[in-house]
Amino acid sequence: MSSKNNTEAIAESIRDIQNFPKKGIVFKDITPILSDIDLFRLSIDSMSKPFMKQNIDVVVGIESRGFIFGTPIADKLNAAFVPIRKPGKLPCSTEKIEYELEYGTDRLEIHRDAIRPDERVLVVDDVLATGGTAEATCKLVEALGETVVGIAVLLELEALQGRERLQGRRVES
Repeated sequence: MSSKNNTEAIAESIRDIQNFPKKGIVFKDITPILSDIDLFRLSIDSMSKPFMKQNIDVVVGIESRGFIFGTPIADKLNAAFVPIRKPGKLPCSTEKIEYELEYGTDRLEIHRDAIRPDERVLVVDDVLATGGTAEATCKLVEALGETVVGIAVLLELEALQGRERLQGRRVES
C-alpha cells in the first residue's frame, strides 16, 4: 500500500459526529482507527517517523486521546512518556496553564518533576483544531525549562488555522 493510500485509509476511517460535544461542533471520532490494529499501527508509525532521528527524551500526551497515541510513540522513539492532565487529576505538585479552545476555556497540568531540565520533548495529540491546546501544552512544558522539538497529531483541521498559533514550531500531521 502506498503512503498516499495509507493516509487516505486513515483519513477515511475518521467519523464526523455532528453537534458533539456542543451544538455547532463537528467531533472527529477516531475510534474506528483504534479498533483496527493495522490502521492503529499505521497511525503510530506515521506520527513517529518524522521524529525518529530527533533525539526525543520525553513524549507528552495531552489528555485523553494524546495518551492513546503518545504512549506507543514514546516506545517507538525510546523515550519516556508524561501525561498532560485536566485539573485535579495529578497527585503531586503541578505546573498549570489556562487556555482557550474552540468552544470555551480549559486548564492543563503537568507534574513539576515529570521532566528534567533541558530534555527534548515531543507533544502528541489526536487532533490539531484551533491550536489552543497544543500551544498551551508547549508553554507548560517550556515553563519547566524543556525544549519542545515538535508537535505530532493524527489529524489537522486546516480550516481552523491552528497551525498559525504554533508559528515557529514544527507540526507534523
